[in-house]
Amino acid sequence: MRYLTAVADTLNFSRAAEICFVTQPTLSAGIKELEDRLGVQLIERTRRSVMLTPLGTELTKRARRLLLDAAEIEAYAQAHKNPFEGDLKLGSIPTIGPFLLPRALPAMRDAFPKLRVFLREEMTESLLEGLNAGRLDLILIALPFDIGTLESLTLFEDGYQLASPRDWPVPNGAEALTQSGQLMLLEKGHCLQRHALEAYPGRISAAQDSFAATSLTTLIAMVSEGLGMTLLPNLAVQAGVVGNSGIRLTPLPDACPRRIALAWRPGSARVAVFRKLGEILRAQHHKMNDSRDRQITAGRTSGG
Repeated sequence: MRYLTAVADTLNFSRAAEICFVTQPTLSAGIKELEDRLGVQLIERTRRSVMLTPLGTELTKRARRLLLDAAEIEAYAQAHKNPFEGDLKLGSIPTIGPFLLPRALPAMRDAFPKLRVFLREEMTESLLEGLNAGRLDLILIALPFDIGTLESLTLFEDGYQLASPRDWPVPNGAEALTQSGQLMLLEKGHCLQRHALEAYPGRISAAQDSFAATSLTTLIAMVSEGLGMTLLPNLAVQAGVVGNSGIRLTPLPDACPRRIALAWRPGSARVAVFRKLGEILRAQHHKMNDSRDRQITAGRTSGG
């Protein structure tokens, strides 16, 4: 079954053999043995191409589930010996991970000295696919989003601030967002784009955004050049994403926030680890909020 899924992933017997750490003849013999045992053809192979038969495609899906279940059995047994040891593959969306995880890593190392955390940054749909396929153990995402039967733990709510060019008139909060042609968002695929549109349900139209950026850094650069406005999540602002860009930030306390959450597969043996990690991330967010409040207070005291 591992040979079958490797061929399905690569559509190349040589690369599939490399992935499985066997020779190509060994992999080919394994595939033939599986086909002979089942009495059906799973792969069509010519001199120029490799492709799965319709039955091969369906059986590959089932093979992936069986392999995942087998891996879960091993992980469950290992976790019961010591759930705070070993490797943990953590995925995060780009509008959360860079602003929260680096600050939380020291506390994570202190809490889990024998746990090796591998970080992966991807879009939400890719993270969900990776989690369901067993490629990832835990993901850090923003809700609302359809996560199916996955279990989740909400960490905190993340509101927004309106970023506008400093030489523009002071924007009138949410009303400024409805001005045609002035709102810029991330490109489709980023859940923050949808969440930003839902900050004021029914009041912001996706059609009005004439520029779609690939990152918050790009959006900030466009705003600083006077090309429009955008919504920035408080988490990114607190982490210093604006820097010395010279843009104006206007709080939007009445905007519907996104919910930052951890998600994992039901029945995972490491739920205790995930919940402890959630506590660490939540505490780090509180520290960021406290630091921001002190800066605001200091600015008011100094007349800034």
